[in-house]
Formats: sequence, C-alpha cells, structure tokens
Amino acid sequence: MAIQVINTAPIAGQQPGTSGLRKKVGVFSEPQYLENFVQSVFDTVGDCHGQTLVLGGDGRYYNRTAIQTVLRMAAAHGYARVLLGRGGILSTPAVSCVIRKHGASGGLILSASHNPGGPDGDFGIKYNIANGGPAPEKITDAIFARTKELKQYRISDAPDIDLDTLGEVRIEQMVVEVIDPVAHYAELMQQLFDFDAIGALFAGGLRICFDGMHAVSGPYATAILEDMLGAPKGSVINGLPLADFGGGHPDPNPVNAHELIARMSQDDAPDFGAASDGDGDRNMIVGRRFDVTPSDSLAILAANATVAPGYREGLTGIARSMPTSGAADRVAAALGIPCFETPTGWKFFGNLLDADMATLCGEESYGTGSNHVREKDGLWAVLFWLNLLAAKQQSVEEIVRAHWATYGRNYYSRHDYEGIDSAAAAQLMDAVRGQLAGLPGRQLGQYTVALADDFSYTDPVDGSVSYKQGIRIIMTDGSRIVLRLSGTGTEGATLRLYLERYEADPAQHGIPTQQALGGLIAIAGQLAQISERTGRDAPTVTT
Repeated sequence: MAIQVINTAPIAGQQPGTSGLRKKVGVFSEPQYLENFVQSVFDTVGDCHGQTLVLGGDGRYYNRTAIQTVLRMAAAHGYARVLLGRGGILSTPAVSCVIRKHGASGGLILSASHNPGGPDGDFGIKYNIANGGPAPEKITDAIFARTKELKQYRISDAPDIDLDTLGEVRIEQMVVEVIDPVAHYAELMQQLFDFDAIGALFAGGLRICFDGMHAVSGPYATAILEDMLGAPKGSVINGLPLADFGGGHPDPNPVNAHELIARMSQDDAPDFGAASDGDGDRNMIVGRRFDVTPSDSLAILAANATVAPGYREGLTGIARSMPTSGAADRVAAALGIPCFETPTGWKFFGNLLDADMATLCGEESYGTGSNHVREKDGLWAVLFWLNLLAAKQQSVEEIVRAHWATYGRNYYSRHDYEGIDSAAAAQLMDAVRGQLAGLPGRQLGQYTVALADDFSYTDPVDGSVSYKQGIRIIMTDGSRIVLRLSGTGTEGATLRLYLERYEADPAQHGIPTQQALGGLIAIAGQLAQISERTGRDAPTVTT
C-alpha cells in the first residue's frame, strides 16, 4: 500500500446546499468528482492525524463504492480510526449519536436524504462536526471555496475492504472498525423513553404500521419496535434497505407513503402509523384515518414532553424553522419558555442545542428532534409518540383534537412545485421581493398585511447572520404566506409555498385544510403569479 498524490482541477458547482452536496449518481461517479469534494472537506477540517471519523450512509446506489473511496482518502490524511456502519449503513441520527458517544472529530454521511435513489437517482455527501450536527455555513462556505482552487488530492492505493463483517481491519496505519449500525442508537433510545410502558401497549394489543420505505430506518425500526418492544412481527413494512428504495420515493408524506396511508384508511386499520425517509431523519405520524402535520407534532410533543423519562425535567426552549407553523410558539408561551425561529436547515439548531437554549426542534418538512443528538430523528419521534400514547391512553386523533381545544388550531399546508425552470423560479422570487415594501397595510382579500420581508436570522449564540431565507407575508391576524426555493433538489428548482391560518374556535376546527386556507392560496397565486411564471396549474405535491 502507498499514498498517492493525484493531480486534479476544480470542478464547478460543488456547493453544499441545505444539507450537503447532492447531485445525480452520474455526476458523482464522474472521474475525480467525489475525490475533489472529499479532499476539500479534509482540507477545510485541517489536521486529521490521530482523529476519529464516523462514516455511513443510507444504502442508496453508489453508497458502497463511495465508502471505499472515502476510506482510502481518510487513511491518506492520517485518521487514526474510522467507525463504519456494517454494510455502509448508518442512519443520519445514528451518525450523530456515534460521533457524540465516541468523541469523534466528525463524520461523513453518504445520503441524499428523501431524494430518489438508483442508478438514475440522486446521491449526496455531507460533513458533520464534532457535536454530531451538520457543518454550519462558515464551514460549508469554506469547503465550497476550497473546491474552486483544488489542484491535488491524496488517496491510498489500498484494496477494497469487507464492509459486511463486524470487527477491525487496517488501511495504511488507520483502523477501520465495522460496527453494528443499530446498537448505539437503540441504547440511547432506551435512556430517553419508557420502554416498559410502550411494551405494555403492544402486550395489550396495540397495532402499528411503520413504513421503512425500503430505506435506512427499516433495520432500526425492526430491531427496536419488533425485537425490543414486542410489536407484532410484520409491524414494519418495506423494512429492507434497497439501493433504489424499491423504485419508490423515500419522502414520508401522504403522497409517497401511499401504502401506509392505504392501510391506515381501512376499517380495520392499525391504531398508529408512521413512516421515515431515505436516511432516517424524518417522520410522518398518522392515526387511524387521521394525519398529523409535522408542525402539530412538534407542538404536541413539546406540550407533553415530561411523559418521557428523558424530558421529565422539562424543556429549556423550543426551536422551529421559519416556515413551520406557529403552533409550537403557543406551547412555548404557555410553558414560559422561548421559541426560536430559524432558517430552514437543521444546522441552524446546533448552536441553540449546544448552548442549552432549546431542547426540542422541528421543521415542517417532517423533521423533529431534540438535544439527544444534533440531527432530526425519525424513529425518535415515533418512540416519543408511542410513549405519549402509553401515558395518555388515547388515540392519535384524540390527542391531537385535545391539543387543538387547548391551544387552537394552526391550519397549515405546503404546496411544492417541483422541477420548474430555475431561472423562472428565481425571477418569481425576485418579482415578489420587489413588492414587499408596498405590502404592509394593504388589503388582500379578507386579510390585511402586517409585515412583508425576506427573512434574515441572527444567531443568538455566535451572532452570525443569514440573509434571504424565505419571503414572509404576515397578516394582522397572524395568518402567513411564505415562499422559498428548496436547497435539497438536484434538477431544476422546487418552489415551496407555505400557508398558515390560526383558528381559536373549536367549532371551526373541522374545516378541510385546503378549504380553510383557500383565501390565502388565492392571494399567493395572484401575488407571485405562480401559474403564469411556472407553467403549472397545480402543485406537484400538497402536504
């Protein structure tokens, strides 16, 4: 074995988005593409000698090939140890867990999260720092800057290693320890939740359906829900990770998790349903013929956090992304704790969690988590809900409706316009920005505009500022229209339109969501000229 120094040249467009670099598999498999980006990460990190790196991914196509390349490059940069999930598998929250448990200097996650997989699908890579969370903007900006000036990369010429056998092997002087991908994570979950109470639910006849969507969370759910907690065998469906996610789209929403929704809509449906995404960091919670919005889920878990042993002392604060509904704000006010509004992207929660200013965090895009790791965590949310069901002895629908009766209902929806022309999407956003100054005080339909801006965020811990994080149009009654372009896609642009209306009157809590938001939908369409500028008469996905 020998360490080689290979000449290369900058490759355009290697800018990390909301959560790492995501491109088509065909792009990542081009000569030197992956190597250039990994080298830029290692150069940005600095001296790697003697450090421990955590490595794993969601099992999507190209995952195993990329892992061998990363291992050889890590050896060439002096890492002392790499902790690698068996088969190259580690969920995103499990990577964070392992980093924190072992005091690693960081980790590389090979995933494109909820994006489709397969030879023609997407691939991604992101760097997590020593706290277990995604690298903040100052680091991702530095990585991108390095990609634009790179001239060489370092790599060992060592042969591929066995990824599927637990134990240790060496590459150069570096030890690669292949670990059980589930064990550390399962141990942490046992510390947070009342497994005896949840196990008693299953022993008493509770039936659930967890849809792994042929993604990374399947083995975690099978091990914890079925093997440890006693859920009936078969409670986990689509539990085997596949390189192409079985031809499906591993994004847990009512459109893509159609098999789960169909089961939960039957007369003999299970009592509780859930799904997770490609890399295991998102969750969708459903009851029998009843969907729970991610915004409501965050608020309900916050309001009832003390039922779980890991949160029995209460919360220091709540944090939510700006597009997420204000339901959690009302809970925070009732609890007398702060609720922070951040840009989209889990990396913005890291400083708040490290400073113990927030305990629970959530995003409307089916992401919820806490200070137990520094990533959102799909199965964690499922276990929290099961702990809540055990404590309340109520159905999912009964818990949600009781919450609305106490705090009011935030009618909420997201309309995604996927794969639209990038230039047209940018022009749409610029056109709306041009109207913002003239909107406050203006009457729009039944609403009056109180505030219109392009959201910026000043981190209360380190003072860093992030600009242009989404357009907000807030009405005098608190209703909101939010527009932003997604940073997670690989083709064209995705325009996200978020709509929110608060209703305090319990008698008005049964209106169909899209009907309740009809006035705001019409206003947004007119202001942004969505149909005219995108060529779309309707959103691709409505959640």
